[in-house]
Amino acid sequence: MDQYTKFMVTLHVPLNYSVAVIEGLFNLTHIRNSGVAFGLFADQQSEYKALIFIVISTIAILAILIIFHQNPKEKKLVQTGLILIFSGAIGNLIDRTLHGEVIDFFDFVINGHHFPAFNIADSCITIGVALMVVDLFSGKLPPDSSSV
Repeated sequence: MDQYTKFMVTLHVPLNYSVAVIEGLFNLTHIRNSGVAFGLFADQQSEYKALIFIVISTIAILAILIIFHQNPKEKKLVQTGLILIFSGAIGNLIDRTLHGEVIDFFDFVINGHHFPAFNIADSCITIGVALMVVDLFSGKLPPDSSSV
């Protein structure tokens, strides 16, 4: 779905152009992000930046696979979170490999505040992390050993 939507945006929305979907709230805006999440490090200039991000993404994907296989199967929120993070990382890795940058297009403006554009892969990563945080804070606390 991530790659399909990026392809459709690339095909139908010119680079750096916006199409209002909900006036004043939501646009489809075709931009390219050479940085990481929310455009961090996009202004950094280096001929090796894309390669460095590809290597880091690959290492992260391998780490996610290891954690996934070591995680107990009954921890469904963690399993789902890891699958979403893995999927998002793969989607953005494909972009970096093919284009040297990531295609973003969801563009929200709320009460005059413009949020950084993002894509489905970014959404998967964010939702996956949120699920893992929910699992972390919803787990049972160990018994208090001081109340003997």
